[in-house]
Amino acid sequence: MATKSPPPLMKKHSQTDLVSRLKTRKILGVGGEDDDGEVHRSKISQVLGNEIKFAVREPLGLRVWQFLSALMFTGIAVMALAFPEQLYEAVFDGRAVSSKTSTRLYGGALFSISLILWNSMYTVEKVIIRWTLLTEACYFSIQLIVTTVTVIESDVSSITAAVLVCGCLVFVAISGYFYYQVGRRPKKL
Repeated sequence: MATKSPPPLMKKHSQTDLVSRLKTRKILGVGGEDDDGEVHRSKISQVLGNEIKFAVREPLGLRVWQFLSALMFTGIAVMALAFPEQLYEAVFDGRAVSSKTSTRLYGGALFSISLILWNSMYTVEKVIIRWTLLTEACYFSIQLIVTTVTVIESDVSSITAAVLVCGCLVFVAISGYFYYQVGRRPKKL
């Protein structure tokens, strides 16, 4: 019985064979772009996820705006909780409040929003930052509508109410600007 000897093994140098390397990377799913345009360098980065995807390229002044917003919400919330009559009288030019309960509930809601704003300062996740900015913009929009309607119904125009309305417009614009800037896709280099 004659047995054939196996053919000699040929060494394949995959480092020099470009086609072989590309085929291997394609089979492994490495090096190609995913739906977000991310190019994965290894299978491990695909499985574990890429943290850079969630990081935000922060617009200039975003953290300052977050700090000022949280500080302002906290300050007004404390005033509404501790001194409801004085806050109402300051905004609506000496008109007496009929019930302190509504102003204190307003203060409690503001305090809750301020806690969310304080916590958002410590995150780098784009989604959380955008949600807090949207919360601010919605709050200021509703504040603008409510204050305007109240001033029109009471036929009393005060400088404080006018400043509050103008302030709400500015705050809606700033929050909307940062919301848009954080949501933009970064430019490819």
